Amino acid sequence: MNTIRTVLFFCFACVAFFALPSSHAAFAAHDSYFNMTEERSDDISPFKRWTGMMTRFDDQKKIPDDKCGKVRFHPCSILDWKALLASIRSKPLREQIDIVNEWGNEHPYVADELNWGEDNYWETPYEFMEISGNCKDYAITKYYSMRALGVPADKLRVIVLQDLNLGGIIHAVLGIYDDGELLILDNQAKQVRSAMKIYHYRPIYGINEDAWWAYYPRGM
Repeated sequence: MNTIRTVLFFCFACVAFFALPSSHAAFAAHDSYFNMTEERSDDISPFKRWTGMMTRFDDQKKIPDDKCGKVRFHPCSILDWKALLASIRSKPLREQIDIVNEWGNEHPYVADELNWGEDNYWETPYEFMEISGNCKDYAITKYYSMRALGVPADKLRVIVLQDLNLGGIIHAVLGIYDDGELLILDNQAKQVRSAMKIYHYRPIYGINEDAWWAYYPRGM
C-alpha cells in the first residue's frame, strides 16, 4: 500500500471507527487509544509543511550565533537554549525529558493566525523561540531539543492526534520511546506521561526526519 493510499485508508478507517455504536467500539472504556498498530512509511515527501520546516531549520542553523538578535528568527534565546542543553547533557534521559518539557511549556501559546496569518504553519525551533507558537511548534522544538541531546530519530515522533475531550480537535505532542515505553511531552500537561495512561487522545500519525507512521486500531 503506497503512502497516499495508506493515508486515504486511514481517514476512512477513522470515519468508520467513530461511526460505530459504543457497544461495538474497537477499544474498551479503560483502554488507551495509543494501544494501536503503527504502519510505517519511509516516504515523508507528502508532508510538505514538515519537510519545509526541516529545510528552513537547516538554513537557519548556518547563521553564526554572533548574529543573534540581528537576523530575523535567530533570537539570542538560542544561546540560552544551547546552554540549557549543554548543562543537562550528562543527566539521565528521563531527567532530560522532564527538563525539556518544562522549558518548552514555559513559552506562551500563540495561534498560527496571529503569527503567520494562516492556520497550519510548522515552525522551526528558532521561529518558535522568537515568536512562540501552537501545539505542533512546542512538539517540534522539543523534538529538536532531544535530538541535540543525542536521542536517535527512531526514538522520536511528532504525533498528530485528536483530543476527544474537545470534540476531536486536532492536537500535536512529542512522543519519545524509552525502554519500550512511549512517553508523551504535551504543552497541555505539566508532567510527562506514559501514552498508555492517556485515554482522551487518539493518534492519527507520527513523523520524524526519516519516516512516518499511520495509527489504526489493532486487528484492522
